[in-house]
Amino acid sequence: MAHIEAPDTWEQGPAYERYVGRWSRQVAPEFLDWLRMPAGLRWLDVGCGTGALSAAVLATQEPGSVDGVEPSKGFLEAAVGHLGNRVTFHRADAAALPLDDASVDVVVSGLVLNFLPDLDAALAEMSRVAVPGGIVAGYVWDYADRMQLMRWFWRAAVELDPRAAALDEGARFETLTPEGLSWRFASAGLVDVESGAVEVPTPFADFDDYWTPFLGGQGVAPAYAMSIDEPARERLRERLRELVPTEPDGSIRLVARAWTVRGVVPG
Repeated sequence: MAHIEAPDTWEQGPAYERYVGRWSRQVAPEFLDWLRMPAGLRWLDVGCGTGALSAAVLATQEPGSVDGVEPSKGFLEAAVGHLGNRVTFHRADAAALPLDDASVDVVVSGLVLNFLPDLDAALAEMSRVAVPGGIVAGYVWDYADRMQLMRWFWRAAVELDPRAAALDEGARFETLTPEGLSWRFASAGLVDVESGAVEVPTPFADFDDYWTPFLGGQGVAPAYAMSIDEPARERLRERLRELVPTEPDGSIRLVARAWTVRGVVPG
């Protein structure tokens, strides 16, 4: 088998939507319910991707304004296509936010914190642009346990190719638990830090509905699936078909849990 080359690939909006975007659009409103913010606030969505969290803010929070920051050109194009001028989008990095000091009330980041090269620098920037007493919050998938569509994939992949264990997000992001996230937020100077969890069902009509998104190349697991040769990919597909729990009607009913965290910018 060829050497594994499977980076964190996040560029093509449609392929991302088929893989986890459709589930991130479900978990975003649950996160906002957990966050418990009043109407009329100025929001910033850091790492806004294809716009799932920004869309949920617009739909449920009655915001005064929404800005979105995203480094990926492809994802930004998808977000603009979804949301138009209802969000002010910026192509920029989380560690260098193009906003003024104390210019927003709530800074959120959905399914991004684990991918940031320098989380401490990003949290410092998020705190800088938030007003004193403002909120910095985010959520990440529970990669090690209840993000089940990925757990089944890596179980099969590592069984067939032990080298794939180095790519498994469950191991790579093992410190980003509720306790770990709370510690990082507190270390960044945020106060009244709390963590929690939200969970959504991830039903698939049949095995092909589950498997096909892994062929899009967006994300670590799909990038790995497309990095191996066709015979190896077919073996992975068939092993997954054997492992993934399937209902009598052929559907697959899994769940996806995300860990949530929030803190207050000190006054």
